[in-house]
Amino acid sequence: MSKPPRTETQVPASHVADSHDLIRVQGARVNNLKDVSVELPKRRLTVFTGVSGSGKSSLVFGTIAAESQRMINETYSAFVQGFMPTLARPEVDVLDGLTTAIIVDQERMGADPRSTVGTATDANAMLRILFSRLGKPHIGSPKAFAFNVPSVSGAGAIKKADGTTEKRSFSVVGGMCPRCEGRGAVTDIDLTQLFDESKSLLEGAITVPGYSADGWFGRIFAAVVPADRPIAKFTKKQREEFLHGEARRIKVDNINLTYEGLIPRIQKSFLSKDVDSLQPHVRAFVERAVTFTTCPDCDGTRLSEAARSSRIKKINIADACSMQISDLAEWVRGLDEPSVAPLLEALGETLDSFVEIGLGYLALDRPSGTLSGGEAQRTKMIRHLGSSLTDVTYVFDEPTIGLHPHDIQRMNELLLRLRDKGNTVLVVEHKPEAIAIADHVVDLGPGAGTEGGTVCFEGTVEGLRAGGTLTGRHLDDRAAVKEKVRQSSGKLEIRGASANNLQDVDVDVPLGQLVVVTGVSGSGKSSLVHGSLVGGAGDDVGVVAIGQGAIRGSRRSNPATYTGLLDPIRKAFAKVNGVKPALFSANSEGACPTCNGAGVIYTDLGMMAGVATTCEDCEGKRFQASVLDYHLGGRDISEVLAMSVAEAEEFFGAGEARTPAAHKILGRLVDVGLGYLRLGQPLTTLSGGERQRIKLATHMGEKGDVYVLDEPTTGLHLADVEQLLGLLDRLVDAGKSVIVIEHHQAVMAHADWIIDLGPGAGHDGGRIVFEGTPADLVAARSTLTGEHLAAYVGS
Repeated sequence: MSKPPRTETQVPASHVADSHDLIRVQGARVNNLKDVSVELPKRRLTVFTGVSGSGKSSLVFGTIAAESQRMINETYSAFVQGFMPTLARPEVDVLDGLTTAIIVDQERMGADPRSTVGTATDANAMLRILFSRLGKPHIGSPKAFAFNVPSVSGAGAIKKADGTTEKRSFSVVGGMCPRCEGRGAVTDIDLTQLFDESKSLLEGAITVPGYSADGWFGRIFAAVVPADRPIAKFTKKQREEFLHGEARRIKVDNINLTYEGLIPRIQKSFLSKDVDSLQPHVRAFVERAVTFTTCPDCDGTRLSEAARSSRIKKINIADACSMQISDLAEWVRGLDEPSVAPLLEALGETLDSFVEIGLGYLALDRPSGTLSGGEAQRTKMIRHLGSSLTDVTYVFDEPTIGLHPHDIQRMNELLLRLRDKGNTVLVVEHKPEAIAIADHVVDLGPGAGTEGGTVCFEGTVEGLRAGGTLTGRHLDDRAAVKEKVRQSSGKLEIRGASANNLQDVDVDVPLGQLVVVTGVSGSGKSSLVHGSLVGGAGDDVGVVAIGQGAIRGSRRSNPATYTGLLDPIRKAFAKVNGVKPALFSANSEGACPTCNGAGVIYTDLGMMAGVATTCEDCEGKRFQASVLDYHLGGRDISEVLAMSVAEAEEFFGAGEARTPAAHKILGRLVDVGLGYLRLGQPLTTLSGGERQRIKLATHMGEKGDVYVLDEPTTGLHLADVEQLLGLLDRLVDAGKSVIVIEHHQAVMAHADWIIDLGPGAGHDGGRIVFEGTPADLVAARSTLTGEHLAAYVGS
């Protein structure tokens, strides 16, 4: 029977399920947003622009991504939610059309000493499986190649059903080096930095921060060893007890406490933590007292001898992890082994992603805590590039940070690839090259802080150019190369620099000038500047190095406490009112007793997610009511902390509130473009660029001859870069030398001298490819940087 002729089916009217094409935000009021309403197209690339502090992060991270995460967390059981961070609902009237949000931010990756680039991605896990299958001799499962797994064995008796017992033993073969416990380094403690032998405990022999004779630690030690005898006169047994005594319970003043020798106690309280996370005075102590040396047993590879003995084609897993990733990708491609073909393909794709994203110069054994913000963000991207998910919202925070103009093109292609898989991509960005690829642009402003928080423009890139907003006007800005450069007043000599990938570099860094060190990502800029210059400048040159590392501070820390501004303000309040300064600290005597000066009350709801609510007694002002009766210049302390830096500069500059010490610090904060920050704003809410500039403002008061800045344009709007250049000029004109690691062409064009590293990244870099003025670099066009700078200045 013949088939009936096929008829064309009618295309049905669009399904209602396909109509959800927008993420709608109405009435967003997070931080400085003023009832913002926007409609963002799904499955498109939307870029958010605007000056620093205009509200971009508040809208993208604080509103859209935060609510998406909160709603996903609510789908888990109450029990699981008890282990999750507490997320309050953002202040917004309507949020519609949200999808799962994946945040790829610049937060440095966990600085756990055992976390590496390989463990942070799936690359290490796949390599371990590969070696457990193909490695000769065979030493065990993938665990046998993991430096995070120790080898353990044990035995015990198991009772059987018939009442008899049977002896069983077990063993786990791990790859951890037993000497350094998988850290790759061993620590040596200088005892002279821990205590003064000539003194007794009562005389304050222990010089470790926080260990005072009359504190708890002093009393605990005094209960076990003689407190009135100099340590030098301890018997052998007493000295052993004092330094290495095993942990045990003791009674002090009828209170049960734990006694432990000084060295194990210090190892637990200081050495098990990441050095950078410690308070400055504790960090200084650790750096004085402890030397970290490469583990002699594993030679820094972190792996046991057995793990290093198993090889594939003469390469062991430690060799593979120490290879540059671009070389490792080649090696993996050369392994033709049908039994593990799918694994080799997956591993090859992951390694190729590193190369594609411009991180081919890293090695898998690189500690993840040493990655820059930009490198960390791109490493996190690796996980998502091979993902099968679609209809996800990816949120990026300035993904071009730390990228040379040459690499930005590749980053753009990756963002477009994520979009083309059917995902919504939201990007906070300042670089014109990255804004140019947007399908949709949301420009916030017009200013920063209280001057911002409104949508100035929403539409296409062409519309933005014609729209007349600050971003639109600056989008096609092109700096001219400096005609006349300053003469150097001397030089810092670097000879034979070979840190990381530097290839025996000799270079003279001129003093008294604005020097820009540039080159593609991974070419060796940071190794040269931080490794050779900051570390080897000598005692006669005061070097102030200002990086992008996170400012360590709790939610109680704010710009006023961090910069030391609060001290003169408290003293001024105390003097005018005839009371003591401690009353004007929310972390001390003046704190509201209900919320302990936090301004909010955190309620832990056991198994359900906890909530933070504004304290009803102080209404979020953080101080007890009686303190707010004291005024300075007609304002109480909570009103002063609510001021912006610019307002406060005016307030403390004249009249009854005139306080020169405070005015000076505020002036520096205005100079670095932070006039919009509120004095009491928690440091945890600052962006990476704001953190670096607040550090710069703090360090400008120090006695330093040479300032080293690491990408100070991070997080800066095109309009703010001009202000930063003005600040750098003022520093140089005041007799300082300023050395800047930077990719921004406007900063390069403004330099007096450029040192360009390259020609490539990793082992293809590490050499000086150009030294001279920006004009010479443009004229020569002999390097990648030269070509991009020439194109930028239009010559």
